[in-house]
Amino acid sequence: MARVYTEPERTLEVSGAYDVVVAGGGIAGVAAGIAASRNGASVCLLEKEYALGGLATLGLVIAYLPICDGRGRKVCGGLAEELLLLSAAEGAGEVPDCWLPGGNPAERVKHRYYLEYNAASYILALERILVDLGVTILYDTRCCAVMGTDRVEALVVENKDGRTAIECRTVVDATGDADLCAFAGEPTVSLATNSASGWYYSLVDGRPSLHKLYQPFDPAGAVVMPGADRGYAGDDAGEVTAHVLASRNLIRDHQRELKEQNPESRVLPFLIPTFPGFRMTRRLVAEVEVDADDGKEYPDSIGLISDWRRRGPVYSIPLRAIRAPRHPNLFVAGRCISATGHGWDMTRVIPPCAVTGEAAGTACAMIAAAAGTAGAAAAGTRGAGAGTGDVEIAALQDRLRQQGNRLFLSELEPARS
Repeated sequence: MARVYTEPERTLEVSGAYDVVVAGGGIAGVAAGIAASRNGASVCLLEKEYALGGLATLGLVIAYLPICDGRGRKVCGGLAEELLLLSAAEGAGEVPDCWLPGGNPAERVKHRYYLEYNAASYILALERILVDLGVTILYDTRCCAVMGTDRVEALVVENKDGRTAIECRTVVDATGDADLCAFAGEPTVSLATNSASGWYYSLVDGRPSLHKLYQPFDPAGAVVMPGADRGYAGDDAGEVTAHVLASRNLIRDHQRELKEQNPESRVLPFLIPTFPGFRMTRRLVAEVEVDADDGKEYPDSIGLISDWRRRGPVYSIPLRAIRAPRHPNLFVAGRCISATGHGWDMTRVIPPCAVTGEAAGTACAMIAAAAGTAGAAAAGTRGAGAGTGDVEIAALQDRLRQQGNRLFLSELEPARS
């Protein structure tokens, strides 16, 4: 029997109250925070690291994957496109000429709407946009419990202030690992099939190079592929550490190879990831699980995405895949939405993270506004039952369209051959 200690019962101070609390500052969380704030909500974004962007910045996975379908059609608009353009700002990335205003439409079939960017520039840009919107960012803050039964009333967090509670009308789980869903008792699925990976920069005689290192990975997450040393789970402390150590061993081995290939040169690791390179860890199980093989167009669609691995397919994401079934004011965004198999692999990358984040943040702001004057929570006037209102799907869809999103295939331009 395991040894245990019993903590004394304690009362938690309420350290803040907001219309929308977003847990996780990756691309999904940033998009949720921006959308909620622009729709009039008071917003707090919680991030355990000291920078925004998650795997897209701290993980050095600096590929903003396509927001087009490979047949010349832009699929993702709204914040998915805005954040792509932000990643390229001030020369940090290069948008294909054909996708710029006045670009050649015929060339868009040959060149997907995709780019690579500078991680440091993107960290600064993402932070600036949230600060300018008045979003409260709390770095070095980890969520460790959810308060409430049939709705989330507060998140218990820990940071330099100790252990406190932050009240909320609504909440977005953008942790990447569905942590809030697990704390709240929502149904989840976990995978232990993640392989080691580590993108990093080296210097060879002062010349920087990006190296994309990873062991074989099953896009459906079903098995550990031959050639991978083992699979790792992302919802277990020991497994997370083991994954990080194995990923850094990839970098050490690659450094030795570079030195052998360049015996007369000075070879140094220049920049290594400070964020674990997990792909699919734990996610919500909701009424609908997005599957890349079903090809369905959902009536409650909150956005369209393309398949970054294949040209052609376009998929809709339903509201039911980003809303927790047991807590109506809890939404998810990013790689912890309700998706399965290749659908999970397809929805875990930057553009779908931005699409689901914008939808979740917008829905939360609309619910908060319906429950009372937006911003009332921050003023300490939440009141019993605040935040229990619903969001009407047609109204949410209209709002998302106004924000530049496409929701159905009929809203896209005709595909080119």
